[in-house]
Parts: sequence; C-alpha cells; structure tokens
Amino acid sequence: MHDQMEKHQSWLYLISIGLGLALGTGAPEFAERLEQLVWPLLAVLLYATFAQIPLLHIATSFKDSRFMAALMVGNFIAIPAFLALTVIWLPLAPAVMAGVLLVLLVPCTDWFITFTHLGKGDSARAVAATPLLLLVQMVALPIYMWLFLGSEWFQLTFSIELLSAFTGLILTPLILAWLTEYLAQRHRVVTRSVTYMGLLPVPLLALVVFIIATSQVNAVFGLSDVLAQVVFIFVGFLIFAALLGKGLGKLFALPPSSARTLAFSFGTRNSFVMLPIALTLPSAWQPAVVVIVFQSLVELFGMVAFLRWVPGKLLPERAVN
Repeated sequence: MHDQMEKHQSWLYLISIGLGLALGTGAPEFAERLEQLVWPLLAVLLYATFAQIPLLHIATSFKDSRFMAALMVGNFIAIPAFLALTVIWLPLAPAVMAGVLLVLLVPCTDWFITFTHLGKGDSARAVAATPLLLLVQMVALPIYMWLFLGSEWFQLTFSIELLSAFTGLILTPLILAWLTEYLAQRHRVVTRSVTYMGLLPVPLLALVVFIIATSQVNAVFGLSDVLAQVVFIFVGFLIFAALLGKGLGKLFALPPSSARTLAFSFGTRNSFVMLPIALTLPSAWQPAVVVIVFQSLVELFGMVAFLRWVPGKLLPERAVN
C-alpha cells in the first residue's frame, strides 16, 4: 500500500488541488473554516516525515566522503550560485521571488528517497544523507534569504509569527522524531508505530494541499500570469539539476547509481517544510505560498520524467567514470 501511494502520489496531489480549487470557489465560507486545520495537519505531517529520517545516524553520512562532498557542493554552493546568476535578475515581485527562493534553495528530505529508489539511484546513500541535508539547510536558509533579499527579509525572519512557526512546526516535530527514533531502538511497539507512520505523509500531504488550494483559490487565479512565468523557472531548474548531477558525478568520479542520487537530490526541493514559513509571512508576501505549492506540482511531474530520462538516457550504466 505504501509503495502504491508513493507511485501514484503525483495524481493524488493534482486531484486534491483541483477539488480544493472547486470547493474554494463554490463554498468560500466553508473554505475559511477548513483553513484552521492547516497548522495541526502540517505539524503531524512534518513529524511523520521526520520520523522516517534516521536522525541518530548522521555519522554514517560521512562514510562515502566523495558522494557527500558532491551532494553538499551541489545543494549548497552550485544551486544557490545558479539562482543568483539567473532567477535573481528576473522581474518578479518580491513575494513571488521569496517563494521561488524558499522552495529552490533547500533540498528535499522525504520523497527524494522514493524517487531515488524508483530511478535506480543509491537509496541507501540517500537515506544516510537526509539527516545532514536537513540540519545544514536549517542553518543555511536564513543566510541565503538575507543575501538574496536583504534587510527586509532579515527583519521578517525575526518576527514572532515566523519564529513561532519554526519552533512549533519544524523544531518541535524534529525533536519528537529524534526521540521517537531513540525509543524505537529500545521498544518494539514504538518501532511498529514508526512503520505505520510511514503510511501517513502522502495522504496528509494530499489533505494539506487540498486545504491550501481551497483557501488560496483567489490568489491562485490572481497569480495566473505569475505562475506562467515561474513554471519556466521551475522547469529550467529541473534540467539544470539533472545536468548538475551528471557533472558532479563525473567530477567526483562516482558510479552511475550515486550520480543518479545526486540528480534526484538536486531536482527535489523541500517545499512542504518551507510552507509553514511562507504561511506566517505578512499578507503582502502571501503569493509565496501559492508559488511553493505550484512548484511542488511541477516538481512531481518533473520527477516522473526523471524516472525515465535519468537512468535511461542521462546516466545509464557506466556513464560516469
């Protein structure tokens, strides 16, 4: 059941968004009441997601030093440099730019593993790398946003609302997930619970995007011109990410499976960890929420293309020396 849900998750999210837009248009008052469920659902979603990450095994990330070096260089040096050289010069509104940067600057730590496995990458290395990816991005993101957007963003990051969201929706689930993993090593009941929690992220995420679409329907239709612009940014980013994976695979002399893992890491972004941050921004910055949700859809369909292109054409066996 878990594998089937992850295999068809792209269509599930698309259907959820379509239903949400329809409900938000037809019953706006009901949609307002649904919006109150976003925060608790996000908290449970992030806890269930973090609980699947081996947080107690960060040390294992460093066993393959060449792979980890390539992963860090790609995610935290090459991709921010690419965004600085391309996206930052585009004539986008500050709120839209904030959404684009929030979602593209940080690597995914959940369905990245699923697509790595389906795309004939090295899922063991992907699992080992996720705790370090999560911790590094938490430190790096505020610095990147300040460098890209300047003092105005620096002031926003220290707002009570954003700090509360970070503490309640990211830091607290992360600590609880760490405690859960610690207890799972000692109690079989907790271990089984963690296994069952692996079924939750996909349906919870579908419910979250349904509610977001319901509550943001006016913003979605109001930003149709903007979404037409950013779709080219997101598609271009996916192409760059795949080529970057191939390039760094060659540079660091990695086997094809590890190079594919790089491509899937660079192509998948941490959209629904960034969503709570975007939701706390002032109303003038709310288009960032729509941009983040939209990017996740583009990414999901991009990953479907990656599953054929990356192992079949871009990085077939013996393609990386």
